[in-house]
Amino acid sequence: MADAFETRQRPTRAFVIHPDLGDRRGQRRSPDLALEEAVALARALPAIEVVGATVARLRNPSPGMLFSSGKLDEVGAEIAAAADGDGAELVLIDGPVTPVQQRNLEKHWDVKILDRTGLILEIFADRARTREGVLQVELAALSWQRTRLVRAWTHLERQRGGFGFVGGPGETQLEADRRAIDDQMVRLRRQLERVVKTRTLHRAARAKVPYPIVALVGYTNAGKSTLFNRLTGADVMAEDMLFATLDPTMRAINLPGADGEARGRRVILSDTVGFISDLPTELVAAFRATLEEVLEADLILHVRDISHPETEEQAADVGDILDSLGVDEDVALIEVWNKIDALSDDTRAALRRTDSRRADVQAVSALTGEGLDDLVAAIDARLAEVLDEPRSEAVVTVPHDAGRSRAWLHAAGVVEREESGDDAQRLHVRWTDRQRRAFEALDGTPDAPGEDEDDTPPGRTPGGWDPLGRD
Repeated sequence: MADAFETRQRPTRAFVIHPDLGDRRGQRRSPDLALEEAVALARALPAIEVVGATVARLRNPSPGMLFSSGKLDEVGAEIAAAADGDGAELVLIDGPVTPVQQRNLEKHWDVKILDRTGLILEIFADRARTREGVLQVELAALSWQRTRLVRAWTHLERQRGGFGFVGGPGETQLEADRRAIDDQMVRLRRQLERVVKTRTLHRAARAKVPYPIVALVGYTNAGKSTLFNRLTGADVMAEDMLFATLDPTMRAINLPGADGEARGRRVILSDTVGFISDLPTELVAAFRATLEEVLEADLILHVRDISHPETEEQAADVGDILDSLGVDEDVALIEVWNKIDALSDDTRAALRRTDSRRADVQAVSALTGEGLDDLVAAIDARLAEVLDEPRSEAVVTVPHDAGRSRAWLHAAGVVEREESGDDAQRLHVRWTDRQRRAFEALDGTPDAPGEDEDDTPPGRTPGGWDPLGRD
């Protein structure tokens, strides 16, 4: 499908169908809202022009065609009449379609068919920018394509001949294609294993600093990247579009101290790919290396689009995916009710009142900045509870030529005030035991903090690894 999109000079005319199966598959979504989300998914691909959409109610799905004969003709007429009679060239079915159903529908309607999994894979392939993202998408796509080879090879009797007169018939073309895909998947997994090792090294280096990790998770288009940009000052792509962010991003920030200045706890904020209902299992498996950042997080911020009519259903889908990833039920989590700017003034005021919501909920608008100060304070307070790190006061003497040690203390946000002497600086610090041990380990001399004259840049460990994953 990607090749077909790229070779066209104009967008591909697409017709979107949401099969309404009622309660057969535990659907908890409104069919109309599900169709709206499917259309938004289709429009996330610039190579697609949505020319029509419909909800097809299925009482008795057909194993071979999915739709009944009457529904086939009814939907087929809508497909042909789309785009002012020019008809659609691609039909996107918002749900799982078996290879046999796909083949039969393509023959019956004379159009290309793409199901929900295929569409999400196309979006991810279009958005992947880093080498890691490209590898993950390619692995997921091959895993999906392997199960659909029957669509491409209906004449399974075609064979590559055996050797000699008494040899077997040889391997079928289907078997050869499957073997080629398996070989490519093995190569991709080996490359991704190196990515996993790199991420593991980065996490181990960050643990030596150490900074707490705060991970943003949530349904796609809930506003995670906008919130990430607000808190970090980064410039991550943030648009009103499904899966605007694919490649993970991490930034170190200082939470405001008691005086309101950015001198408090230093944390690493991680922006992850958005979740969605019926997220393909191939993608969850392929992106596990990326999503492991969530497993390592000290605190999870579950960002919700509180203005969406199905925000509760979206939250349940996110919860299901977190469970499938193995996230502990007792992990520290704050629900961030985002996009309150889209609500009425009365509703927004009610959500902002602390007595009208749970203690683990913060109502904010990442777009306008409303409520972000309270969110940052809640993050700091929750981390203090989770890490159980009481702070103690101390005075550290740092020679004037020990610039690295002084820079480390300021970067950690533990300096209360500083006094200059003739041959040294006296820094009054307020830190945790973990921060004290990390400072003492800078030069491996715990009894003599402040005497390290190494010129390693602040934020890097003496071995050269960057705790923040920077080059």
